Amino acid sequence: MTQDRWIAPPDATARVAARLRRVLAPPAKTYEPWSVEGHVVGWIIPDRLERLCEWREVFRRSTRGIELAPTLDTEAARTAALEDVARTLSAEDALTAWRDERYAVAPDGGGSPLFELERAAARYFGIHTFAAHANGLVGSGDRWRMWLARRSPEKPIDPGLLDNLVGGGISAASDARTTLTKEAFEEAGIAAELARQARAAGTIDICRDQPEGLQRETIHVNDLWLAEDFVPRNQDGEAVEHHLCGPGPVLSILETDDITADASLVIVDFLLRQGHIAPDDPAASALEALRHPAPGALRPRRP
Repeated sequence: MTQDRWIAPPDATARVAARLRRVLAPPAKTYEPWSVEGHVVGWIIPDRLERLCEWREVFRRSTRGIELAPTLDTEAARTAALEDVARTLSAEDALTAWRDERYAVAPDGGGSPLFELERAAARYFGIHTFAAHANGLVGSGDRWRMWLARRSPEKPIDPGLLDNLVGGGISAASDARTTLTKEAFEEAGIAAELARQARAAGTIDICRDQPEGLQRETIHVNDLWLAEDFVPRNQDGEAVEHHLCGPGPVLSILETDDITADASLVIVDFLLRQGHIAPDDPAASALEALRHPAPGALRPRRP
């Protein structure tokens, strides 16, 4: 660690930790498991589960929660049936804005997809989703600045909040690297050859109640170092402005609710990895723990 490395003040990290404990609190609602071929693939609150059971040809109740009808025994059949359900729920304003983009849902631990589900329905059904984000950085490891993007007020999730320079959900048939390259151009005008220089830095996990349902997401974290004269240029209208911030201002932003919880955790992960939060800082262990919530955070309703 070099002598001039910036170290976050403990009073500020304590405020950041307090805010993130609040916005990333473990689920407090009661959920029931949703199973497909014996694999739990989602978690659904009881009143929504009752609504889903009205589709008798798609869902059935069991002592373990809710399951897909056994006649839906292929990936294509499940995907088609769930598409019809999701479109009806969308028409009832039960989902966020329709994306016309699907997530692939496979058993935890890997394997072939069991089905695909419209992205707008992901939290309603409590499926495990994946995303790729990048910290957009200028300078060096000791003296850096970070680009932050302001989300459009028209975004269905976290409208108008600050965010990482690059970030997006990993859709079916894609992967973390492809998603990052695609989002880097759409959100900041970053060419593919530059985006591919992003350094993978592991993953973080989020599991929390949200108004739309359960957010259960793994984010692939990347650091992308950019030239001093780089200026982001949004291509798809999803970001309305950009800010280049030094370490102190970034930390101050993390204390507020003006930045998404997801981006906040990605940035905290960067600060911890780079040694900008001292190991003896009283908030360090709390911030470390937030990167990977303890198993068993969900509270299933017992039969």
